[in-house]
Amino acid sequence: MRFSEVMATVARNGEHWTAEFGEDWLQGRSAFGGLQAALVIRAMRELVPATMPLRTVQVTFLAPVPAGRVKMQAKLLREGKNTLQLEGRIVDGDQTLCLVIAIFGIARESVVRILPQRPPVDAGAGATVLPFVPGLTPAFTQHFTARWLRGDLPYSGGRKTTSSVELTLKDEGPADEVQIIAFADFIPPLALSLLSKPAPGSSLTWMLELLTDKRDMPCEGWRVDAQLDAAIDGYTSQGIVLWGPGGEPVALARQSMVVFG
Repeated sequence: MRFSEVMATVARNGEHWTAEFGEDWLQGRSAFGGLQAALVIRAMRELVPATMPLRTVQVTFLAPVPAGRVKMQAKLLREGKNTLQLEGRIVDGDQTLCLVIAIFGIARESVVRILPQRPPVDAGAGATVLPFVPGLTPAFTQHFTARWLRGDLPYSGGRKTTSSVELTLKDEGPADEVQIIAFADFIPPLALSLLSKPAPGSSLTWMLELLTDKRDMPCEGWRVDAQLDAAIDGYTSQGIVLWGPGGEPVALARQSMVVFG
């Protein structure tokens, strides 16, 4: 199923929502983290005016989310003059598998305007496309085309702590907030590129800040710039900037992960 087709399975059933996806969206034993967060945000959207943009997302991955039918919960925590704060979960019975806190907010007038500028990256013929290798490459990556413009591929035994990856989601556009979430969470832990052989890793927490409410962009031509800031005792911390097809800054993210290797 394409990403948009998975999103289309989200349906409300009383006080909870359900969705379905196949094993092609797994990342190891669990669903791709960007898909988990996107499903919860899609459920939250039924509690939020369509005209109110998503501003921030905080995600904690608590337990594996297997393929198949998943159950979600969403509720309003606080309604302010300009913002709505919501909590959402993917659950299995009484167990929370994924916890999401999101803030939606209307635009405000401000004289302060500072945005990052996309640095040039010219890989030329040296760009490497991440191959999809069943059993080795995470299953969800088959839904993307990823070209490494800078940095090392996972398990290549490299030494670089920065990467730039050009991304295309194999789906129809335009991209809205849930596709942005998927793009922003695609890049693997950069620490994996320092390893010379496969080793497991997983996300603990993920924070996303959206810088635009533009929703008419295509699903190709995106770029993620990532930097590994720290890695110690098996825990890593990295930050990313997500750039839209026109070079505009779309989102900032931080991620804490564990790497067993």
